[in-house]
Formats: sequence, C-alpha cells, structure tokens
Amino acid sequence: MDARASAFTGEAPARIDELIEARALSVVFQPVVDLVAGCAVGYEALVRGPAGTWLESPTALFAAARETGRYERLAIVCIQETLRAWAAHGSPGLLFLNMSPRLVQRAGFEPGRARRFLESLGLKPATMVIELTEDYPAIEMQHLRDSLRLYRSMGFRVALDDLGEGFSSLRLWSELRPEFVKADKHFVRGIAKDAVKRQFLRSIQHIARRAGSQVIAEGIEVAEDLRAARRLGIAFAQGWHLGRPSAVPALAS
Repeated sequence: MDARASAFTGEAPARIDELIEARALSVVFQPVVDLVAGCAVGYEALVRGPAGTWLESPTALFAAARETGRYERLAIVCIQETLRAWAAHGSPGLLFLNMSPRLVQRAGFEPGRARRFLESLGLKPATMVIELTEDYPAIEMQHLRDSLRLYRSMGFRVALDDLGEGFSSLRLWSELRPEFVKADKHFVRGIAKDAVKRQFLRSIQHIARRAGSQVIAEGIEVAEDLRAARRLGIAFAQGWHLGRPSAVPALAS
C-alpha cells in the first residue's frame, strides 16, 4: 500500500460515502470499432473518481469501496451516472456497461424499474450490453443465468470481459453464451510479431463462430496489430490506436 492509501485508510468510509452522496464521478467512453466498416459500433463506459485525488483511478476507487462494504452502492451510482452521461451524448450505438457478476445476480432485481429508468432517459435496452467484469469469485452460476435471462428478455445483450485471463472466464463463456467476448489485451498486444498469440486469437475466433459470439480484440495500440487482427477475421477491436477514453464518444482521428 502506498503512502497516500495508508494515510487514507482511517477516513475511507466517510470519503466513499461523500463521493457516493455527491455523485462525484466522471464518465469517459472508449470506442469499440467494427474492423470491416471502420466505424464505432458502440462505446465502453469507464468511470473515474474525483480528479486530482488517489480515488481518480477506478482500481483504487472500487478497491476502497470493497474494503469499506460500499461496493454495491457505488456500482449502482456508477451505472446510473453512466446512463445519464450516455443519454446526454445522444447514445451513439451500443453502450458496453461494466457490471460485476455479483451485482448482476443480486437479489431484488426488478425488470420494470430498470426499464422505467431507461425510458426516462430515452434509452432502449436493445442498445445496452452488460459487460461482465473479471470479478468472478463466489458466483452462483444458476442465479447469474437466471438474472441474465431477465435482462435478455428486456433486450440487453451480454459481453464477457478479459477472455483468456483465467479459467473462470472460459467457464462463463461456456455457461452463459454471451453475444460478445473480449479477448484479453495480453493476447492481443504484439500479435503482428507473435505467432503464439495469433494462434490463440485464431482459436478464440473459431470457438466464437460455433458459440454464436463475436470477438472484440482489446489492447490494439499499433497499426501492425490492427492489420493482423483484420487478417484473422476478428469482428471488432478496441484500443488507443482506435480511440482513447474521452468524455465525448469519439473515434481516433
């Protein structure tokens, strides 16, 4: 733990409570690009804490929330603020909305309430993609499947983040059959020069076709890797070469 985090420990609960109450969050959007059409099909929403503080980093922000028992409260506020920001920008395409499986499977989900909130913002569930994050421990698979069935009945789609990072993600792919799978950036960066990484993505692409999923290659940072992903037939990609996170949904120039 660094000096700032150590000094902050004693007051973390109060600070997180204040942040949630004030909704002192900012939302940025990173494009997910169709590699055939060359345009954004949607954007992943990324939440930041107060600028200039150590809570600005989403890693630090959510770690502090978990440690103080405020994770679910923070996550719900993040989703609400993300949807408001998305609606304010005219909702251009699909919105990839990061959600922990444990939040998705929580008791008390009411489809009617979720639908009304979206309608109040002029948003449609069919433009929403629930992106399941790597926070996989203690999953009740049946509860998760049942919850996602409710979301899907409303029109939501599902994406699986960081595929290849661990065995859990492969099991979730098999169990949940998401519409999108995001290949972990470790296996994407450097694919132009790494035959093993290319073979991994080729295998993922083959399985995805059989499973009815579309692959999103994360971590495209150079033109060579973008060309290699296109040659492999990868449908979509994301990364700084294509567009950095921005307060306004936009593609790289």
